[in-house]
Amino acid sequence: MDVASFVEQHRPQWDRLEELSRRAGTRNSQLAGTEVDELIELYHRTSADLSELRTHLPDPMLIGSLTELVGLANGAIYGSRTSAIRALRSFLSVTLPAAVWAHRYRILLSAIVLIAPALAFGTWIANSDAALQASAPSYVREALVEEEFEDYYSSAPAGQFSTEVFINNVQVAFLAFALGITLGLGSLWVLAFNGANVGVVAGMMHAAGSGSLFWGLILPHGLLEISAIVVAGGAGLGLGWSIISPGDRTRAQSLADEGQRAAVIVLGLIPVFGVAALIEAFVTPSPLSTTARVLIGIAAFVAFWTWVLPWGRAAATIGASGRFGDVLAG
Repeated sequence: MDVASFVEQHRPQWDRLEELSRRAGTRNSQLAGTEVDELIELYHRTSADLSELRTHLPDPMLIGSLTELVGLANGAIYGSRTSAIRALRSFLSVTLPAAVWAHRYRILLSAIVLIAPALAFGTWIANSDAALQASAPSYVREALVEEEFEDYYSSAPAGQFSTEVFINNVQVAFLAFALGITLGLGSLWVLAFNGANVGVVAGMMHAAGSGSLFWGLILPHGLLEISAIVVAGGAGLGLGWSIISPGDRTRAQSLADEGQRAAVIVLGLIPVFGVAALIEAFVTPSPLSTTARVLIGIAAFVAFWTWVLPWGRAAATIGASGRFGDVLAG
């Protein structure tokens, strides 16, 4: 293929890239969510065209023109005039909620997979002597009920404890997300395993008549913590589904697109886990009444879901995809 044929074949996409890039770089202009995705896709295609030209069809004038175009698009995508504060606000008010909203049904499934084993094991162990005996040796159960469960929350200085809790929760969420690459099976396993563990402890505590102690200590931080974990699990299931059902895209393209949205969720959950860890370190073991501590947990839970669901639905109505490119769309 000669230069003229190459230009004729690719000129429409170059013109479209220039149009989108100039609009994205204009202060009062906005791109729809689909246009942002198109801008990024055309940027990658044109970069590939430029590389091909340099290798097979060296034409200094055309290479210079395309280099300028790629630089313009790069600036529109990565060098937006939007300030860091505005970009963060866009991320929190549009991109993250849209990503959560896009996964709402998978998040619901994630919650069921975590909660169902917790309820099943908790109810079984609390009401069956045989199940209780099989759950752990008697001395382990006694130590848990009488000392270890309550003492755990004051086992280290609050600052150190909150850091340890934060790291542990992020690790669990990362596993629930990353193992989605196993067609979602790994995410399901992480969710079910952690739910079963909670159920076993709850069953032991209830069987010993300490159910109120269990809920009084677990609810203040657990409502927000579990919410974040099931959202991460939903993102993992999204990764798995993108491989199983890529639609009209290749599996690699589908996975890459879904990976952008899943990464938004995981990044956005980091401060949520930070808040949950602070509640667990400073509120759960505090001298506040059980009612006050639980109300704090409920308030955090309601605030989280009031943020991501209504805002996510609103973001979806304006075309937000929940990918990082939504920040460019304002």
